[in-house]
Amino acid sequence: MEEEGPVVVGITGASGAPIAVRLLDALRAAEVPVAVVVSAGGAAVLKEEVGLSVAEVARRATTAYADGDLTAPIASGSRATRGMVVVPCSANSTAKIALGLADTLITRAAHVHLKERRRLVVVPRETPLSAIQLRHLAALAEAGAVVLDAAPPYYTHPRSIDDQVAFLAGKALDHLGVPHRLYRGWRADEG
Repeated sequence: MEEEGPVVVGITGASGAPIAVRLLDALRAAEVPVAVVVSAGGAAVLKEEVGLSVAEVARRATTAYADGDLTAPIASGSRATRGMVVVPCSANSTAKIALGLADTLITRAAHVHLKERRRLVVVPRETPLSAIQLRHLAALAEAGAVVLDAAPPYYTHPRSIDDQVAFLAGKALDHLGVPHRLYRGWRADEG
């Protein structure tokens, strides 16, 4: 993982906006710079699931870019980042990234992370998954992305949806190498 540059967080139009918000808050608490991009569908889901506007989400980041801004620094491989998380990652965004279609800033930045061999974490949030979606997710994994299914664990004995959201945000942070205290790992109390 690069030591300079922001973590890029792309928020697309699948259910799972609370995970993105928790991730942004944890990155801010860890004092990690963040560049956030929200798609039109992501904006609608943020409003529906967490009652936040794009402007309110942007305040949780160091920098915010419009999804249509293909000239943003994160669209270039010459600009260092610490990695990228697309959370939630819609089936549409998954397909575009897997097929190399870079017509939005989120899909372009994801493409840059793959071609530059930087950490890319995609968090699909759909169920059930079609054979087409599974093929796209497999293609992303083969290209080097981490596919972090938004499936909560039960060994942590979650007491609320918030506990499950914290776990998923924490797993994304694990793959970025960012320390956190959002969840305790398997049998963490055993030394």
